[in-house]
Order: sequence, then C-alpha cells, then structure tokens
Amino acid sequence: MHEYDAQTAVTPTGADTYAADLSEGWHVGGGINGGYLLAIIGRAISEHLPTKPHPLSVSAYYLSASVAGPAEVALDVRRDGGSMATVAADLRQGDQTRITALATYGDLTRLGDDVRTTAEEPHLPPVEECVPSSLAPEEVRRVAPLMQRFDMRFHPDHVGWAVGEPGRTGVISAWFKLADGREPDPVSLLLAVDALPPVTFDLGMPGWAPTLELTAHVRAVPAPGWLKVRHATRNMAGGMFEEDCEVWDSTGRLVAQSRQLARQPR
Repeated sequence: MHEYDAQTAVTPTGADTYAADLSEGWHVGGGINGGYLLAIIGRAISEHLPTKPHPLSVSAYYLSASVAGPAEVALDVRRDGGSMATVAADLRQGDQTRITALATYGDLTRLGDDVRTTAEEPHLPPVEECVPSSLAPEEVRRVAPLMQRFDMRFHPDHVGWAVGEPGRTGVISAWFKLADGREPDPVSLLLAVDALPPVTFDLGMPGWAPTLELTAHVRAVPAPGWLKVRHATRNMAGGMFEEDCEVWDSTGRLVAQSRQLARQPR
C-alpha cells in the first residue's frame, strides 16, 4: 500500500460515520495540511457512494486547526439522484469540528469528452531543469514536514523566496507528484490544490497561512504522470488573501481548479 493510501484510509464505524487517523507527517505550521484533510473527507464520501465515486465540487470551511491523531468523518447525504449526489460532511476530533464541507459527487467517466476552454496551460521548464523541493531551507522543512510527502519541482522563477529573494509576482508553480510514486486520481486532486507553499511566500511573507474556506472543482480523471500546479493571488486585504489554483495533468488537460481564502501569514 502506498503511504498516501495508508494515511488517508477511513474505516466505517456506523451507517454514516468513518474513522480516520491523521498523520503527523502532514503537519505544516500550526496544524495539519488542509488539502490532506480534504482528501480524507473526499475518500470517506467516495467510499460511501460507490456508484458516484468522484468529487465534482467541494466547498470546505476550516473551523479549527487539526492535530495528529484519531478523527471522525460524519456524512449526511442531502440528495442522491440519478447521476449526482450532494453530501454534507464534518471532520471532527473529540468535541471539536475541524472542517465542515458540502460536496457534489458523481462519476467523471460518464460526463463525456467535450472540452472547451480558454484556460492556458502554464509553462514550466522540463522537470530536470526545475528546482526540487528537497533543496528547501532547513527551517522550511522543519515547520512543514508534509513537504517530504511530495516530489515538487519548482519553476526557477518562483523559488526566490527560498533564498530571501522573492519574485513578488504572486505566483508559484511546480511539477507535482506524490513522493511514494502513487499516481493521481480525482480524490487526490483535493490534496494537490493545497499542496504547494502559500503563494504569499512569493510576496516575501513566509509563514503559515491558515485556510478559512476552500472550494475545489474536479474536472476530469487525471492521466498518470506529473501534474502541473499553479497558485496565484491578486488581492491581499484585511489580513486575508485569495489563492487560485489550477492543476493540469500529463496530457495537458485542466483537471482541477480551486480558490481559497486564507489568513495572511503573521
């Protein structure tokens, strides 16, 4: 079993509840990575709805920081129609609700092949010419052990923050795959949209940027191989910023999009 599968595993404990064990290896800053937590919720819903296994849209509100250890995912199927289902989900630890989410699920393989997009695939140099995340400064790897879960190769123009020379463009992009070699699937894209360092790093503002809300749209089953991930922000105000993400697969297809609102690093 791949590390990712073992550490996102859920076990049914009732008609609509699942147990999970949040791994310390996904820690970042002041809590457990939000994309990892969303993937656990996503996996519970996928297993609960075997005929509609893929997330189409997930909106999550992060209510409190999660910690390593036992957790529970509680589901409430609000509607289960012919091709789509809508499910409310809470991730809890003890008497604390960490995340509350609303998700629409279906089967991406049944949606047809018609694609019309004006989105432009981000340019990244070849993988071997990009900067591996393993070269991140020691202090970054110490506060973000989750970086060891990924193999990320950053665009050379988007890593100046690592040496005290941020580009200040509000963009970070990288090649991405799981470090254990597991190929991407629709649920793992919920992790990918929140895997890169906060885009505020490129603005000269390193530090933990806790997510307040994140909405992800999964558009297709990703092909095997490297993903291209691009984060960007255009507005920081009131101590908060938005972070828009695009994920492209190895065939050049846009397979996931997201927007989150997060707190500015302190």
